[in-house]
Amino acid sequence: MSSPHDFDFFHGEWEVANRRRTDFLDPDSGWVEFPGTSRCWPLFDGAANVDEIDMPYLGAKGATLRLFDRETEAWSLNWAASRSGKLFPPVVGRFDGGRGEFYGDDTHEGKDVRVRFVWAGMSSASAHWEQAFSVDGEETWVTNWTMDFSRPEAA
Repeated sequence: MSSPHDFDFFHGEWEVANRRRTDFLDPDSGWVEFPGTSRCWPLFDGAANVDEIDMPYLGAKGATLRLFDRETEAWSLNWAASRSGKLFPPVVGRFDGGRGEFYGDDTHEGKDVRVRFVWAGMSSASAHWEQAFSVDGEETWVTNWTMDFSRPEAA
């Protein structure tokens, strides 16, 4: 069951190993790998947070606002991109054990897509996130972006 403290592990500084498909809808497209950095701040005593990720390889930054709805006990994850200045439709979901799954609807290159974010392997030192799109009503998914988070070495 989800709680307002599900994302407490994420607060602070991270190094990010990104792996991103060259074509988000083609399961046979290649991957590009690049580093990034991220920082997350808690809000509302843990029931919300904001993170900013810097991806110099893409010449872009992104930000996510996560909000815990105490009534539904679900999280909404709201992504914004610096290059477009756009706030994308949220994905909504919850944690079950050590895995969080979040779903929403969006468009990609003019096509309607179902979006899935997965958080797994969370600890105080590491975490894994992935994004997948479905264009066939969740029959199949194309994982098109993964991020592996690790804490930076102490200076």
